[in-house]
Amino acid sequence: MSARGADRPMLLALRALKLGDLLVAVPALRGLRRGFPEHRIVLATSSWLAPLVELVDAVDELLPANGLDDPLDLPGRPVDLAVNLHGRGPESTRLLAETGPRRLLAHAPDSPEGPQWIEGMQERERWVRLVRAWGASADAADVGIARPGTDPAVGEAVVVHVGAFHGARRWPVERFAAVARAFARGGLPVVVTAGPEERKRAEAVARAAGLPDAAVLAGRLDLAGFAALIADARLVVSADTGAAHLATAYARPSVVLFGPATPEEWGPPDTGRHVVLTDPSVRRGEVFTDEPDPALLAVGADDVLAAAEDLLARAATRA
Repeated sequence: MSARGADRPMLLALRALKLGDLLVAVPALRGLRRGFPEHRIVLATSSWLAPLVELVDAVDELLPANGLDDPLDLPGRPVDLAVNLHGRGPESTRLLAETGPRRLLAHAPDSPEGPQWIEGMQERERWVRLVRAWGASADAADVGIARPGTDPAVGEAVVVHVGAFHGARRWPVERFAAVARAFARGGLPVVVTAGPEERKRAEAVARAAGLPDAAVLAGRLDLAGFAALIADARLVVSADTGAAHLATAYARPSVVLFGPATPEEWGPPDTGRHVVLTDPSVRRGEVFTDEPDPALLAVGADDVLAAAEDLLARAATRA
């Protein structure tokens, strides 16, 4: 990333997780920029996220971090402030402490003056609350990031994102297909996305929906291309994944299906642009399993289509 301001004191923020985790931390990063304008903000995170970090105007530099396994590589570079946006100790706190910061900003007791950790708190608000404890002005609704400097592969598409890191978040193929088929029959451009490793799943959805091979973008887009697609989307349908968080960042209408995670912690802001579908009464809450969570399976294709119709009608009214 840019070397601008290399002579400024360093503020090192740790958030070495996945795409959605980065995006929910954007409001806190913006707060740090406002609260510590004289500092160079270095974000220690997964190196593959670099194209998205470039779009977060609060960050000056990405420092590659391999989770919490390896020391942060800062040879001879003094750290003035270290901010734990990753979690609470001991692993994340120790990783930051090893950089020798003048001051550590973290939840208590890692930072005695920091706020207490609250279980079940909304994730954007958690990190905003942390940076506010040091006098920074931060707003959990400040989620926007810049658009990539590339055109979307398909403009104003209905993006049906069928990928998920764990099976607990994977809505059935036939339900995604029913949704995609209904949109296509309504004359809307529909694309099916997922990670490269889930291309066969995306192809199965497209095949069952009667979509052409060209509609399957899984494995064909880099991260910047994926962001450009979402930024221009007419609608996004996704489980609780990075695609849903991108829809939030770009204020694109989205229907988000929740399984093991709770929308109270990880859901989109209440702006009228997003609809969450789930059934908390049957939630099992097991994230690292191959079986879809019952809270996810409780959502039918008709539920998604009804929510989508409402969102598209609202979007037409705003336009």
